[in-house]
Amino acid sequence: MPATVILQEGREKSLKRHHPWVFDGAVANVKGRCRSGDTVDVVAADGSWLGRGAYSPASQIRVRIWTFDQQEVIDNAFFLRRIEQAWQLRQRLMQQANTNACRLVAAESDGLPGVTIDLYNNLAVLQLLSAGADKHRSKIVWALQKLLPDVAIFERSDVDVRSKEGLEPLIQPLHGDIPDEVEIVEHGVKILVNPHTGHKTGFYLDQRENRLAASRYAQQASVLNCFSYTGTFACYALNGGASHVTNVDVSQPALDMASRHIELNGFAAEQCSQVKGDVFEVLRNYHSKQQQFDMVILDPPKFVDSKASLKRACRGYKDINMYGIHAVKPGGILLTFSCSGLMEQSLFQKIVADAALDAGRRVQILEHLSQAPDHPVGLNYPEGYYLKGLVCVVL
Repeated sequence: MPATVILQEGREKSLKRHHPWVFDGAVANVKGRCRSGDTVDVVAADGSWLGRGAYSPASQIRVRIWTFDQQEVIDNAFFLRRIEQAWQLRQRLMQQANTNACRLVAAESDGLPGVTIDLYNNLAVLQLLSAGADKHRSKIVWALQKLLPDVAIFERSDVDVRSKEGLEPLIQPLHGDIPDEVEIVEHGVKILVNPHTGHKTGFYLDQRENRLAASRYAQQASVLNCFSYTGTFACYALNGGASHVTNVDVSQPALDMASRHIELNGFAAEQCSQVKGDVFEVLRNYHSKQQQFDMVILDPPKFVDSKASLKRACRGYKDINMYGIHAVKPGGILLTFSCSGLMEQSLFQKIVADAALDAGRRVQILEHLSQAPDHPVGLNYPEGYYLKGLVCVVL
């Protein structure tokens, strides 16, 4: 019998709406012995059963719910069912995007809290970010092997958030031969992914449809691609007919990979410039020289990692957007993004509006952008919506 977590009176409302988190302040008592990652039943103060999840004594999120079905057991078959359900959806989405890569499991939104699985052609890369996910590693690997027997499995659980669960960072092969590099294709663009050192699990799959949006506006445009990483926005822009792209990133290895991507996709080296530098400084320099582009892409890293850092992050987003707007020619296009989950859509739009005001430019929104469809958002888990983007015309 699993241990039982008893909630404070009146703290069961979110679970009745099937939100998958129980915070430490909602817990009144724990009945029975349980260790980190163990399965527990969660009950209301009156004893009514609410859900079954993974216990994490080190985390502010004390329980992450696996199931709201009292009859469901958290065993191998459970993980196989959840991953198979996610895979059925992704196969349809991959056909639509003409790709061999996808986010196979999107954690809480796919009913598997703390479990992220990205598929890059014949390699699956796992991130197990919660105590429960870490506890059930072998079951998750078994389920993947059953569903995708020809796919190698690699773990990239090297994310800081694991420390909040009392877990150490971990990188390890789990099944099969792990390649140094994988080539994927999306919307006809070839992309090289390094699962060992690439950001996140190796690449930013969530921007797939937004890269396609950039290509739609790139015809004959000079493009400034800020925080360019490995230059895939640049490849899409050139595919869309851009005259030239300038990539700006602080990482030389990322820019070197961007140059490889230009060559891999059949573009001439002179169609793309690689600028190593801090984006804020580069944009200020362009502003002082009054240098402008037909399209500017701003895809910064996550500025917000806690509510305490939100105010400082807002200033950073405002500054980068103000200088980004300065860099757009009249009538040109700005694509701007925030991948910070704590940054609400309305707040992000307000920040860009304030940046436009400070820049002295009139800006109109043409499109709202979000994460790719293989990063779905569970209606019971709005926190799964994190990537916001705007396509704007700058007048």
